[in-house]
Amino acid sequence: MNASAERFGKLYQDVLQDYLQDLGETHLNRAYEMGRDALVAGLGILEVAAAHHSALQRLLAIDEAATRTHPSDAASRFLAECLSPFEMSHRGTREAALALQRLNETLENEAKRIALALHNEAGQLLASVHIALAELAPTLPDPAREKIGEITQLLRDSEDALRDLSHELRPMVLEHLGLLPALRFLAEKAARRNKLSIRVRGNNHSRMPASVESAVYRAAQEALNNVVKHARARSVRIQLRCGSRWVSCIVHDDGVGLTKSPRREEHTGLGLIGIRERLGNLGGSFRIVSRAQRGTTLLLVVPLET
Repeated sequence: MNASAERFGKLYQDVLQDYLQDLGETHLNRAYEMGRDALVAGLGILEVAAAHHSALQRLLAIDEAATRTHPSDAASRFLAECLSPFEMSHRGTREAALALQRLNETLENEAKRIALALHNEAGQLLASVHIALAELAPTLPDPAREKIGEITQLLRDSEDALRDLSHELRPMVLEHLGLLPALRFLAEKAARRNKLSIRVRGNNHSRMPASVESAVYRAAQEALNNVVKHARARSVRIQLRCGSRWVSCIVHDDGVGLTKSPRREEHTGLGLIGIRERLGNLGGSFRIVSRAQRGTTLLLVVPLET
């Protein structure tokens, strides 16, 4: 037993003894305050329950008269009051997780709306510019026509970039075909754009809950973005494994490794914070292993709904 738990146990016995003698509300208030202090000190529910059991046993051994006023019901009431701060904290955590889930859903829907606008509205505007340039070109001298050709090529490049961005914001492959095909499509795009060798392997050929597929996809997407920006890697491996109760994804690169410790990077990188929040909302987790000049590996695990 650590020092905090030992001090708490002694105080708990004293306050419980006072309460069992007169069942006063003042002692119940002290029980609530003790529970709040225990929560702040990092004690858990099991440690509080152990302190209660030990205190009650000692009090019964010392003097049964001290607990003869309905000892079981009264002692249970005291314990429940002491555990109230833990219950409220747990409720607050559940509410925060629900709020985060709704926020992620809102962000996904907003990303889909922006992707649709890029695909439809921006695409129509660029098509109109193509038509206008095609009509203008025959009326111009040859040097100007060459310029029109250069502008037309820039428009095509812009269309390709907008199309890629639209697919990243709203991965239609993920919606229609599932996680493994979406990861392969993502890897193909990233490999072609950044001249990387990216291999994707997996055993998943069935659909998972949309929230799980989205979280794993976004985590892999962020990992690839980090590889492109920071790793100076030549190759990347993505491995997806799906069991009956969980899904895991490993993203490994052969780059230079992290310049900060993985633990510190996990807490400070905005993209990685986003990964942690998405996965944590589903009961999942991730960790990073990195060695200088030996690459970086991101491993994530998410439980599946039953």
